[in-house]
Formats: sequence, C-alpha cells, structure tokens
Amino acid sequence: MRWAGVINSVTRTVGGPKGRWTAGPGRHRRWLVVAAVVALLVQMAVAMVTTAVEQTPTIDEPVYVGTAVDSLHHHRVRYNPEHPPLGKLIIEAGVALARPHLDAAFAGDQTALGRHVLYESGNDPWRLMLCARLPMIALTLLFGLVVFAFARELTGPVGGAVALALYTFSPDIIAHGSLATLDVPAAGFLLTSVWLLWRARRRPRRYLPLAGVALGAALATKMSMLAAAPVLLLLAVLSVWYARRTHDRTPRGHARSVGIGVAAAVAVALIAVAVVWAAYFVVDPRLRWTPTGPVPVVHGLRGLAVDLLPLPEAYRDGMRVQFGFEHDTWHGFLLGRRYLGSLWYYLPVALLVKTPLGMLALWLAGTAVMLVVPRLRPAAPYVLIPAAVLLLAALDGARNLGVRYAIFLPMFLAVAAAGLMAVRRRWAYGATLALVLFVAVSSLRTYPYYLPYSNEAFGGPSRTHLRLHDSNVDWGQDLGRLADRLRERYRGERIWLLYKGSGVPSAYGIHASDPRRVPPEEVRGLLVVSDSSIAQATGRLAALIDRGEPIDEVGHSITIYRR
Repeated sequence: MRWAGVINSVTRTVGGPKGRWTAGPGRHRRWLVVAAVVALLVQMAVAMVTTAVEQTPTIDEPVYVGTAVDSLHHHRVRYNPEHPPLGKLIIEAGVALARPHLDAAFAGDQTALGRHVLYESGNDPWRLMLCARLPMIALTLLFGLVVFAFARELTGPVGGAVALALYTFSPDIIAHGSLATLDVPAAGFLLTSVWLLWRARRRPRRYLPLAGVALGAALATKMSMLAAAPVLLLLAVLSVWYARRTHDRTPRGHARSVGIGVAAAVAVALIAVAVVWAAYFVVDPRLRWTPTGPVPVVHGLRGLAVDLLPLPEAYRDGMRVQFGFEHDTWHGFLLGRRYLGSLWYYLPVALLVKTPLGMLALWLAGTAVMLVVPRLRPAAPYVLIPAAVLLLAALDGARNLGVRYAIFLPMFLAVAAAGLMAVRRRWAYGATLALVLFVAVSSLRTYPYYLPYSNEAFGGPSRTHLRLHDSNVDWGQDLGRLADRLRERYRGERIWLLYKGSGVPSAYGIHASDPRRVPPEEVRGLLVVSDSSIAQATGRLAALIDRGEPIDEVGHSITIYRR
C-alpha cells in the first residue's frame, strides 16, 4: 500500500456533498489538521511503547515469538499452524534486531519453544519482547492513518480527526496494538482492504488490486478474517458497478457491469490467495510442512470447505486445528459468574464493560447517521457489514476469552462515528467534541494499565477482574511489575504464587512456592494470585483466598494476600 499517498492526503480537505477534493479554506486549516493527526498518533505511540516496555510476555506472545525465532533460524513452517505466518513474519522483523539464540537441538511443542527462546537460550527476555512488539506498534500507528483517511473521505477533515481520536484513545487497541500478537494487524489489514474497495468506486483499476493484497494480508495473519472475505468480494462487485454506472443505464448495461464486477472480484480473490501463498513461500520456499502435534479430522461441510480451499496444506491444517478448538469446552467468567462453554451474549456484554462510555455513544450515533443521511448511506455496506459479519462469527465462537476477538469494532466503528460530522448542526459538533474529550480523559486515566481497562459505569480498571477474566484483565502481563513490588515492599517475606501466564517467575527474581502442593496450614506469608485464577477459583484455592487478607494489587491483574 502507498502510505505516502495516505500521509499526503492528510494535508488536503474535502468539500462538496460528494466528497470531491478541493483546495480547502486555507493553509492554516490544513496545518491544524496535520498537527491534530500528529498529536494523536504521538500520544498513542507513547502509550503503546510504555506498555511494551513495562509488560512481561502475555500468554500468547511467547508462542508467536518462539515461532518467529525458529523461522528466522531454520526457515521452515513448523510451529503454531493455527495462525498463518504473516503476522509472525512481522514479529520476526523485530526479533531479528535482537539476534536471538536458539538451540539447534531443541525438541518440543510450541509452548516449550516459546519458554526456551525467552528463558533458556541466553536471550534477554525484556529486550527480545520489546523488539518483537515494536513492528506491531508501528503497524498499529499506520492503521490509524487508514482510519483517518477513510473517515475524512466520508465526512471531511474534522470527521477524520474524530475517527482518529477514537482509534488512538481506544484502550483495547492500545493494549493489543502494543503486543506481539495477531488480532490488531489482522483487523487493520481488513479495514485497509475495505477502504481501498471504497476508493475503487472511482478508480477500480488502481485500487482493486491493492484491496486484494490487503485482504490477502488479513487472511495470511489470522484465519478468522475468512468470515469477511465473501463480503469483501461482494463489495468489489459493488465498487465496479458504481464505477461503471454512468456508462450504460440500460438493463443490458447493468448486467454487463455486474459481470465485469464479478470478474474483478475473482481477480481480487486470486490476488488474496497469492498473498497467502507468498507468506508461506517467504518462510520456506520449499513449503516443508510437518505437524508437531495432532491435527483434528474435520467432517461435514466444514471439512469439505477446508479440503477445497486453494491454500497451502499448512494453512488448511491450521484451520482444522482451529475447528478443533471450537469443539473444546472452555471456562468462562462474566459479571462474576463462572461457567463452562460459551455464551452468545458474552462479547456484547464484555464490550459494554470495556469500551469507554463516550465511544459507545458515538458508535451508536454514528451508525444511525450513516444509515439515515443520504450521502453517507453508500458507505454503510463498506463500514458496517464486514464488522457485523465478523461480530456474528465471533459470537458463535466457543472461546469467551476477551474482547480482542472483536478488536475490529473500534476500527470500523471509529469510521462510522465520524458520520456525526455530516449532521451540519452546532449541537452535533458540540456533543461530538464533548464525547471525544470524555473518551480521551477515560483513556488517559487508565495509563499505563490499558489491558484491564473498564469504563466508569463498571468501576474502572481496578474492578474489571470482578466481571471479566483472561485477556480482558489478566493475561500474564504484570510479572515484572510484581517482581518490583515484592522487592520494594515485601523483601525477605515468604512468597506463595499462583501465576496465570507464560512468564517464568524466577527469570524476574521471584522465588516462590506453589500453595497447592502443601497442606493449607503451611501456606503462611504472602499469597500472590493472578486475578484470572481468582475468577475461576474453587475448592482448595478458593478456601486459601477466603482465609487471606487482601493487602495489595499489581497492575489491576494480580492480588496479594497476607496469610
């Protein structure tokens, strides 16, 4: 994608009811827009870099980092098949700067690989994790420019600034955009593809191939993006039809336009498939693939669909692994209730808890305006339908583990929220500005603890663990902060630790015992428990916690008790 064109377009304004380019009201107005964009991206960069520096590995990161290091050394597709390689190639670009060591004789699964790379190979886990996260931070910032450009084309520079503000102050995007994980890049590539399809309404020959590349990048990062692929191909047909609508208004002309659109959509699909294949070829030109673990057999329509996909065998095996996860039974926690399995309303409720209140209001209002205002209505299929399809697919998932499964919503709905600028009334401008400021204040107040964020209606970050668990609040990210707290306040005391995460406590100077391996009466001193473990605590652990006195908390994700 031509990022230079996006940045250059920041300095131009939009005029007229159809969004045609004009020179704008004056140079000072253009510089004001540029200053706002730069300021918003800088504050987001500061928030994400701070988070990346201070947080220890979350549960998923060591697997991705270990896979990236293995790919760097051995140029093979071997570990973590459930996710395609592009996101890990981006991580690899960062870890290469750290020149990580890897034992050539290592043999183990992907979880053991991540632990080996970070803690057993002589690498500095702090430096290695920061290097892995920096490319994702840069990519997240670039997606902010896509959000701005998309919204600005619909509603003008002020609308673009509103959308960018919502994006850059989103606690969820800051939290997950600062990690070496795949949720944000996959959603960002998909949004980029949708934006390019929107631009293809005017110049299809230029933008449809680029949309295919961006779609392929999304599919080569996370398989969950496959749910939106049919929608984007239909949007490709719509864009071509719109571009040709004035050529021939007869029924035969319309049919010809649709036929050309279908051919263009096939071309977009072929480009996307080629990008997926290219990602695997970059890792290993010989496409060697030997699973390191069992690959489930998938039957029925799902199995047939997997078999027919024109994608590498490793990709299709990864889909089989993902479908296998959907047949597992997972532990859930919502609003203080423990349960087995999944709840269809989990994500809507979790989003209600973890989204700033002002952002929720702007999402709803912007969506309504986009559906009602005639000049914005053509954009509704592009902005709203892909997000709705992905949300419906996520609602049907078996894993109630976090709003990161719907991280695309803050991106797409930030663009929708900009639609309020099309309501040319002073009250709309004033209300929007007030709500954006409310979002900014709510986001800044949680700094630097973005992962456990919840809005004011649910008590803020310190109360999130009472309502949600896992990547919503405690994903293992605060092991380093715990080490600092124990060293500063509780030096010399006996530590009993139940940590839910992928980090190795001893690597950070925490020497603790497992309270589950001794009789309860011997657990005396400090009992340190991850909040996700507290949420799922039953039996003996619940009794240990009930008989302890909570005296401290770390990062709103770990609680310290005295027994």
